[in-house]
Amino acid sequence: MLSKARGSLATPNPTVILSEAKDLCTPSNLLCAKRVLIRAAMFLTLLSTCALAQNSTYEPDPSWHAPSKAAMRRNPLTATAEITGGGKKLFEVHCAECHQASGSGMADKHSADLRQPIVQSQSDGALFWKITNGNPRRGMPSFSRLPEKQRWQLVLFLRTLRAPAGQSATK
Repeated sequence: MLSKARGSLATPNPTVILSEAKDLCTPSNLLCAKRVLIRAAMFLTLLSTCALAQNSTYEPDPSWHAPSKAAMRRNPLTATAEITGGGKKLFEVHCAECHQASGSGMADKHSADLRQPIVQSQSDGALFWKITNGNPRRGMPSFSRLPEKQRWQLVLFLRTLRAPAGQSATK
């Protein structure tokens, strides 16, 4: 049974792992028992880290709105694979530390889940303004030091962020 689990791509089930440990590991085979228990502990640690890391409880700052003139600005860049890829690289360098590579945010840093409709429904101009000005009350730094083109690239990359299938990103 354990060899079948190793060959499959299914998510390991801690209950199955522990029951296999009971069936396959005898007192004379403590090394096997240790391996199974370590795997179960690693799985549970990974599961809890993923659950705690994303910021599904994010609530936007109700007073942080782009001025209407800024919100109406149109992105001068066209969403090509090259330009959006450049935005992804910029995001990984400047944004992923707080928002994670997936854009899901981090609860301990109070950063936004950028995949949520409340973020994705904002205009390109509003997102550009927020990237440019930051939100010091919430710990979001200003990225006005980045060239304007790079900030627009970030906006294009943000548009590619989506919640994984089956996971609601609504708030």
